[in-house]
Amino acid sequence: MSYSDFTLQTVVKELQLVLNERTNLFAQIPESTISDHLAITLKENVPLALAINTEKARSELIIAAILVELRKVLNYHISLFSGVELNVDLQRGLNGVCDFIITRSPEQFFIRAPAIVIVEAKNENIKGGLGQCIAAMLAARLFNAQEDQPISTVYGAVTSGSVWKFLQLVGNTVYIDLEDYYINNAGKILGILIHMAEGAYATLPA
Repeated sequence: MSYSDFTLQTVVKELQLVLNERTNLFAQIPESTISDHLAITLKENVPLALAINTEKARSELIIAAILVELRKVLNYHISLFSGVELNVDLQRGLNGVCDFIITRSPEQFFIRAPAIVIVEAKNENIKGGLGQCIAAMLAARLFNAQEDQPISTVYGAVTSGSVWKFLQLVGNTVYIDLEDYYINNAGKILGILIHMAEGAYATLPA
């Protein structure tokens, strides 16, 4: 079993979590002004990715572009990993490949202090990716504890590139944002990601 085997139902039951689906988590987070470079990139890449309509195209042409912008905005105080293994607890199924991981450390050669897990929705099915994302978020928190880098809140997102759904794990409760955010409002998506990453970065030990 691995992250991708979890559904929303099984992750709650097997990992003993509680769901809260009634919270508008990020409505008050302000939009971020995207750079001219990102604006031009998305203007060209989004129609192309949607026309190609494969997960690889959406990942490379949309998702990666936004996450690279996030790293630049935060002056490279975070790191970005794509398609890497995060094997934490094989017996509980907390193992496998993560589509994207954002860490609260600038270290880029290895994963240190994962704070945000981003799952690419298969077949554009956002709901279908929630279980996988939640399992990986829990693994990230356990990983941090094992590495003496405890973090109280781990964030997540499930995205098709064109649609983003955000999550938050606190204690044994998973908060799933009521809202879906769309790529035509990339500034709001970037603003939420900045909020998540800055919150995680602020908890780093001095």
